[in-house]
Amino acid sequence: MGLEIERKFTVTELPQDLDNYPFHIIEQGYLNVRPAIRVRREDDIYYMTYKGDNTLAKAGEIGKIEYNMPLDKASYDHMVEKADGNMIRKKRYLIPLNEDGFSTEYLSDHPDIHKKVKEKDIKIELDVFEAPFDGTIIAEVEFPDEESAAAYKPASWFVEDVTGQKEYSNAYMSAM
Repeated sequence: MGLEIERKFTVTELPQDLDNYPFHIIEQGYLNVRPAIRVRREDDIYYMTYKGDNTLAKAGEIGKIEYNMPLDKASYDHMVEKADGNMIRKKRYLIPLNEDGFSTEYLSDHPDIHKKVKEKDIKIELDVFEAPFDGTIIAEVEFPDEESAAAYKPASWFVEDVTGQKEYSNAYMSAM
């Protein structure tokens, strides 16, 4: 079991140097949306994910329980046929966190986070969606804890913080 602590942002313009970053091709279908049970292909890796809501989190926290279970291609192909609604297809770019994402004081007081930022272990996952969601671009940043998520200062090219807004979840989009 893992705890996913992420913030999510809308983006209207892609960074100019996007081709310099690694990316994954992702396709996923939802067998259920609440709780979210999805099957995903990420390049040539297949898995099923259970994502609970954040009802177990304390008030004001954003963490969600998440389990990933590996699948083989045949199992993925079998289960994705049973998916409801829209298939989600997107290209996910992995961009190092913006250098001004945390104050100097915060990084000084949190050497573990400073190390992760310096070693580029915290990434912006920039999702560029394909049909039927062409034009949708969402940036997600996953954090090691609630405190660092709260202290994060969004990149200048992020537009709106939509963390927790269901209409920006892939599960919701699959049911549209």
